This record gives sequence, C-alpha cells and structure tokens, in this order.
Amino acid sequence: MYYAILAYHEEAAVESWTKEEDAALMTELLEINDRLVHEKSLGPAARLGSTQRAVTLRGKGAGMITDGPFAETKEQLLGFYVVDFPTLEAAVEAARDLRRVNPTAVYEIRPISLYVPGTPLTARDED
Repeated sequence: MYYAILAYHEEAAVESWTKEEDAALMTELLEINDRLVHEKSLGPAARLGSTQRAVTLRGKGAGMITDGPFAETKEQLLGFYVVDFPTLEAAVEAARDLRRVNPTAVYEIRPISLYVPGTPLTARDED
C-alpha cells in the first residue's frame, strides 16, 4: 500500500539554517532515502519551494490566484515522500527514521492512491 509522508516545519526556522546546516541535514535525509530505495519502498519525494513564492488557485470558473498558501498553523508543508509499505506501522517507522534526523519537523503519514500515467486505475484500498 502506498503512503504519503508529509513533512511539516516552521518555514522561517528552515530558512534560517546556514547552507552548511541545511547540507548536513540533507545528507542525513538522503542516507535514509538511499536505504528506502534499496528496500524498494521509496517512490517520488520532493522538497517544496518557499511558500513566499507560491500561489493558490481557488474559486469558481477560472478561479482567482492569491499569494501563497494560507494556513493558520505554525508549520508549513515543506516536502513529501511517497512510500510503499505493507502496513501503516511500517510507514510510521520510516517517518520515525526521518524524524530522528530532523527532530523539529512534524511528519503526517497518510494512505494514498497512486495514479501512474498509462496504467489502469485500481479500486481504492479501504482499511
């Protein structure tokens, strides 16, 4: 089953890191990525750009564009992983590995349906 591991953090805190601090953290996170790739459990992963450079589309018809996402939370969604594990518990363990490296981040683990271009849609798994 596929799970999204959504990585939340206070964007201002992340942006305050020096290039060296950021590179050190990314090196450790990529070690976990490499292990998950070796285990054939990691799908797409992405580090999202700044919310200051994002826009949101909402509303009827063609919609209206507004600056950035609006969130009434301290943390912003800053990245995500798509993982393939047989159970939620296994996906949580992968998120715990990520959190050991980045203990100030918050990780949300959520089952997802993965849509791959050119492949037939399958029924949604219900747990």
